[in-house]
Formats: sequence, C-alpha cells, structure tokens
Amino acid sequence: MAKDMTNYASPLVERNASKEMAALFGPDKKFTTWRRLWLELARAEQKLGLDITNVQLKEMQKHLDDIDYQKAAWYEKKFRHDVMAHVYTFGEAAPKAAPIIHLGATSCYVGDNADLIIMREGMQILAGKLAALIDRLGKFAKQYRAMPTLGFTHYQPAQLTTVGKRATLWCYDFAMDLADLEMRIETIPFRGVKGTTGTQASFLALFNGNHTKVKKLDEMVAKAFGFKNRCAVTGQTYPRKIDKLVVDTLASVAQSAHKMCNDIRLLANLKEIEEPFEKSQIGSSAMAYKRNPMRCERTTGLARLVMSLASSPAMTAAEQWLERTLDDSANRRVSIAETFLATDGILEISINVASGLVVYPKVIAARVRAELPFMATENIMMAGARAGGNRQDLHEKIRVHSHAAAAQVKQHGKENDLLERLKNDPAFAKVDLKKVMNPKDYVGRAPEQVNEFIAEVVAPIRRKYRKELNKKVELKV
Repeated sequence: MAKDMTNYASPLVERNASKEMAALFGPDKKFTTWRRLWLELARAEQKLGLDITNVQLKEMQKHLDDIDYQKAAWYEKKFRHDVMAHVYTFGEAAPKAAPIIHLGATSCYVGDNADLIIMREGMQILAGKLAALIDRLGKFAKQYRAMPTLGFTHYQPAQLTTVGKRATLWCYDFAMDLADLEMRIETIPFRGVKGTTGTQASFLALFNGNHTKVKKLDEMVAKAFGFKNRCAVTGQTYPRKIDKLVVDTLASVAQSAHKMCNDIRLLANLKEIEEPFEKSQIGSSAMAYKRNPMRCERTTGLARLVMSLASSPAMTAAEQWLERTLDDSANRRVSIAETFLATDGILEISINVASGLVVYPKVIAARVRAELPFMATENIMMAGARAGGNRQDLHEKIRVHSHAAAAQVKQHGKENDLLERLKNDPAFAKVDLKKVMNPKDYVGRAPEQVNEFIAEVVAPIRRKYRKELNKKVELKV
C-alpha cells in the first residue's frame, strides 16, 4: 500500500526517533495503560472490601488490549471527553464490569498516572542509550588516550591535550546526565488514587469514611505499577512541576549532545576528526567534494528543539490555577512527547557518530608542529637558564622572535619559523631544541586521566548496563 502523502507527519517519528520510543508515545500504549489502571484500581477496591466480583475482574483482564478505536472515536465525538469515551468503550467490551470501571476515579486517575508510567519507561529507554553512548565514547577515548592534539580555549590555540582526553569531556557530560536521569527514574512519583480535587473524598465515601482503607488503596495501586514514591498531595493533577523536572533532565542530555557535536563540526572543518561518511553519501548537491557533518548538524538542530521545548512545562507549571486548569492538556500532549522523541533521536544519532568517528593523525600532528614552538617557549627559556643564560634576557629574546615568527604566519602565510630563529640566536646555542619539541611532553597527565576516567566513571556504567551496550543503531535517513 502506498504511503499517504497528504497530511503532515512528524519528522521526529519518521526521521529521528526509534520505533520503541514512537510506540511508547503512541495511542495504543496510552489507552491500554488506561485499561490496566482501571483493572488495578478495581482489584485493589475488591481486596479492600468493595462489591466487585472475580468475574468482573477476569472480563476486564480479557479485554486490556483489544480496543475498538472506531467506537472510542464515536463516543469522544458524542461526549467531547476522551476518558469517558474509553470508559464506555471498555464497558461495552466487558459489560459485566461496566458498572465498576472507573469507580470513584477522576479522569486524571488514568490520564496522569499513565503519563507518569510512560515517562518513566521513556527515561529507562534513554538511560540505556546514554549508557551505550558513554561506552562508545569510552572506547574512543581509550584508543586515542595518548595522541597529542592542539587544545583550544576561546577557539584559539592553547596547551596541548590528547584526542582521547577531549573525548572524556564529552563523555563526562553524558555520565552526569545519566546520573540525573537515574535519579529521576528512581524518584518519579505516582499520582495515585487522589480523587477529583486531590482530597480523596469520593473514595472516602466508597469506603464509608474509612481513612485507613483509602490510604491503603493509594498504596496498593502505586505498588501494582512498581512505584516506590507517591505524590504527597495533589490537586486534580499531579504537580506539573514533575513534568518540568523530567523535561529539564532531557534538555540537559540535549545540551551535552549539542556541545559534543558542535566540537566535532569544528574539528571537521580543521580536517582533524570527522563523523562517519558512507561510501555513496552525498555531501552537497552542487559541491561534490564536500563531506558535510550532517549527523552532527541534525543532532544540534534537534537539541535546540529540546532545549526550547523545556520552557513549556515550566510555564505550564506556573500557569496552573488553584487545584487545576485545563490549559495544560493541549500543551502537554505535544511538548512532553516531542521532548522524549527528539531526545531519543539525538541519542540514536550520537551513538552512530561516536561508533564511527574518523581521526586523521597526520593532520593533527601537523597542526601540533605548527603551534608547538610557541607553546614550548617556556621550556626553552628554562633550558636556556639552566645552561647559564639570564632568564629575563632569554624571555625578551623569545618574545621578539615569537612575534616575528607570528608575523611570518599571519601576514605572509608562511610556516612558523620560530625554531630556526632560536637556533640562529647564540643565546640558545646550548639548548637542545629537538629535546624540548616532543609533543608528548606537553600533554600533562591527559593519558593517565583517560585511564582513570574509564576506570572510575565508564566501567561502573558498563557493568550496570551491560545488556544495553551492543544495541545496533541505524539511521533512518
């Protein structure tokens, strides 16, 4: 069957996010979760003494996944209420249970709790992918732990570092994101069974004023869905600040990916490191020679989207009036789902990039050679002083020679000739200039730092997520 090309389709689903994340935020997951929430509520109510039969529970259990979406759409058009549309649709599928479906509950019982279940599962998916990305970057860092490269501050040449050490900077950002994400997964609370305005009044009436049973009901349903924490208090909805905290964590992942991919884009311009480039890939429709960093560009574009979407939950949390206002619904249907879908796409692309980074050692070494004479001047000066020279006189000579060499590079486009100038200056005759020009002497503890980082940060993540590390990622476009 040919694809319908008439209506808008989200690029987040078609081009970026994985199938598992797209399915997680799809209608089927949402509405089957609603049915499970109704079932667990009824089970708990039965255990606490309400007149609910096993026959009713079995009938609900039998029809958790066979939703008649056409019927639900018909009911929603009639009632203008999505939850009641599904209550009636479920009731028709399980007629014996119809009288007790949604008993005592408000719409937010299914809507909010389902959202929290789905967000938790979404974060678990992202955590596995973050771990896979950290693993890939750790391997890259180890491989190039000792390769000297020119460091940059202000995007100006600075002291040397190593290719591997630079990769640990990217990796550490993601490791911090993973720790934050794990905390959110562990602590995200269940809205629970709180009633229409959060007072549990309807449930208190069902249980004839028995406060203990109402509290137990809340605990039992939360436990059924594996939540350790429940909202201490709610209005009609769970505090929308929870959305803000979750989305902020995802925005932090986007920030880290943006930083890494921008760095790779800068290095690609220098021809030092490039993202993967497939054999038949076209970089430009006009300039056939180009190898544009399209993966990293896609990542930074998606990252900006996620960072901008993070403002919506914050404003929604601020906008809630008293116990609740409905202006959150339309926004949340878009902003939360798209934040997860885009972050998933970001990680899919980033894993692909980190798995196939291309390094050009000779270009890196040439750039080091061009700048190292300037960076070696302090060592040269100290060597000259140890050989009997006057430190201040040597400093002045190096200053003059350095400026003259810089002029050759900047004004005349010639190579850095500082070493030749120093060789020809009698003040440095006793200095072994070759000895002070080994790049590895200028990277400090960078190789050791890489080893320590992998052992202390990456290795524990690998152990914890060992089943997630070998997931294959294939870009859709």
